[in-house]
Amino acid sequence: MSPERRLRLWDLVVAEARGAVVAVEHVCAVSVTVTGADSAAVAVSLRSTPREVLWASDPVASRVAELTVTFGEGPSVDATSGGPALVGDLTAPYCQARWPAFAPAAVAGGVRAVFALPLQIGGIRLGVLDLYRARAGDLDGEQLADALVLADTVCAVLLDGPAQSRPDQDGRWPAQPALRHPEVHQATGMVTVQMGVSVDVALVRLRAYAYAHDRSLRDVAGDVVGRRLRFEPELAAERDS
Repeated sequence: MSPERRLRLWDLVVAEARGAVVAVEHVCAVSVTVTGADSAAVAVSLRSTPREVLWASDPVASRVAELTVTFGEGPSVDATSGGPALVGDLTAPYCQARWPAFAPAAVAGGVRAVFALPLQIGGIRLGVLDLYRARAGDLDGEQLADALVLADTVCAVLLDGPAQSRPDQDGRWPAQPALRHPEVHQATGMVTVQMGVSVDVALVRLRAYAYAHDRSLRDVAGDVVGRRLRFEPELAAERDS
């Protein structure tokens, strides 16, 4: 990628920050502008922990990102372990077959195109930058090139935030991005103990319950943490039989 492109995009990000410390939302705002997207979200997905939506630009992005967490499928999930997943039309038969739960739900939520870009530096995978568009259509070459540079920038901001920040007028350093829904992590840990299973299996059980009861994963997790819902080992054995 040319240094000129990176410098041009960085200038746009700095301008978006308006003198503040550059943060994820500033990079995402520029990503939406240069790609012609309507909204964006950033999700982190670290080993042995549930996927977590770190930031979303608006209610549509938040809702669709939450669908990915709940169903455990979609372009963003594919991009987590592979390369960019660029989907110009979620209503295409291929998309409906590949993501039978996510695709129709995302379309119903007002999204027709999803461009999922992995956040990766070397062998380190942090998560995904998702760009959403209400209309169908692919990114052109220039838009994709810009999006890839900005995905790298999001990754750098997540990794290097404290080192690149500066204190405010009170001498305090800005806080790092916090997980929006820590109850999902807490609930997964509780279910591993309740069922005597691995973290991955516990998360699958939570997702399956949420899907079967037409609820969000976050709401189900809240019930587990609040001890209004418990996953019993014997019930799990009966479902597996």
